[in-house]
Amino acid sequence: MAEKKAAKKATKTANPAAKKAAARPGPSAGKAGGEAAALAKIAAMPAPYRAMGERLHALIMRSAPALQPTVWYGMPAYAKVGKTVCFFRADKRYITFGFTQEANLTLEEGAPHQLIESAWYFTALDDATEAKLSAILRKVAS
Repeated sequence: MAEKKAAKKATKTANPAAKKAAARPGPSAGKAGGEAAALAKIAAMPAPYRAMGERLHALIMRSAPALQPTVWYGMPAYAKVGKTVCFFRADKRYITFGFTQEANLTLEEGAPHQLIESAWYFTALDDATEAKLSAILRKVAS
């Protein structure tokens, strides 16, 4: 009985660390492996978000080729020097696109406020939205 309790206690103590390590987003296995994982997440999105996700992925790769595709907390994401800078996900009514603190965004020059844009949502990916995202991505990836 004492052996069972000791084994159970040892498992409990080791388990949280193992669970935490397994849940932590790790570095992707190179660009190809990371891209395959990101594309798999996009392919799993429901229509019409799947098509928008594919278009968004192509836009990111074209606008910021230095960013490496990966999966971050279950979402398609893109990293610079191993640190995730942007991500997107399909929600019930729209796609959310956002930047992490690693994107190193700055205050808009001359802005009368202290807000730094870091996330947006959209229901369609039109040319104007694509152009705006492309400009922001080029700035973040440089």
